[in-house]
Amino acid sequence: MVESFIYIFVVNIIGLYLMYSDKNKARKNQYRISEKTLWTVAIVGGAMGMTIGMNWFRHKTKHLAFKWGFPALAILQIGAIGYFLLD
Repeated sequence: MVESFIYIFVVNIIGLYLMYSDKNKARKNQYRISEKTLWTVAIVGGAMGMTIGMNWFRHKTKHLAFKWGFPALAILQIGAIGYFLLD
């Protein structure tokens, strides 16, 4: 159980950092983090961190797939966490 919380925490911190890092790379016209990588991190549990990062850093907010996809995935992940905690 504790390992699950650590995993969720770490993957969301990674997601938050990726959004921060990609935003900085975009500002500097540097090589960017692929959308595939961003979605992979979100799918494996980092959607909450990605959503927070997207809003804090105003990054990818004009892309509808991110604007609606990350929050929807975050809600599903929160629901799954709640389900398994109550089980």
